[in-house]
Amino acid sequence: MKIASWNVNSLKVRIPHLAQWLADARPDVVALQETKLEDAKFPVDELAAAGYHAVYAGQKTYNGVAILARSDAGLAFQDVVTDIPGLDDPQRRILAATVGGVRVVDLYVVNGKAVGDEKYEYKLRWLKHVSQFLEGEIKRHPRLVVLGDFNIAPDSRDVHDPEGWGEDILCSPPERAALKTIIELGLNDSFRMFEQDAGHYSWWDYRQGAFRRNMGLRIDLILLGNALKSSARAAAIDREPRRWERPSDHTPVTVDLDI
Repeated sequence: MKIASWNVNSLKVRIPHLAQWLADARPDVVALQETKLEDAKFPVDELAAAGYHAVYAGQKTYNGVAILARSDAGLAFQDVVTDIPGLDDPQRRILAATVGGVRVVDLYVVNGKAVGDEKYEYKLRWLKHVSQFLEGEIKRHPRLVVLGDFNIAPDSRDVHDPEGWGEDILCSPPERAALKTIIELGLNDSFRMFEQDAGHYSWWDYRQGAFRRNMGLRIDLILLGNALKSSARAAAIDREPRRWERPSDHTPVTVDLDI
């Protein structure tokens, strides 16, 4: 099973890119973030033509998450969750579903704007609620995959200029501690199971020629529950879609599981 995550930064704009990448990469399950579409406008027909069906939770202009599965693989969605207990939040940032015997939790983590900002405090509260939710999920579903745009670079290897970024947003100790709390529930960063070097990123700003200069951050993660760890065969960051015309500022990340 090939599982992927991609912040598409507007599905309406990026649907041609997504269709092309689905045809090229043929993932079995794909989690999307920042779809920026109301549910009534989700491109069900376009994705069906590409060979995928979906569950989704969207809103106009902002946020939005979706999980796609290959139709020809017979992968049905079960036990879909779009809201978590205790988090009274109209923003569509979380979506969970069981597909192919794997529990998939898609997260679009709050950006936070700046350390000390009220949106930063909201981010930390949001992460606390999500951690509590995931604690229950991993007990109920040991075959758990938590993936998405985490808006947190796990450590200095995941930042093109650790000294320049310092303890700014996406790199601050409280954010990293919140991510560590989630991982310590019994999850594993799939990319770091195969690659330890610095210099591998999944997001690059549109400005300053950041992609060309590889001035990026690795903030798009696929975390595997311990029960799936031994099944992982490969993990990658696919930089190619970032080279396309009018790309998302993120690029897909993938993991291959032998299940």
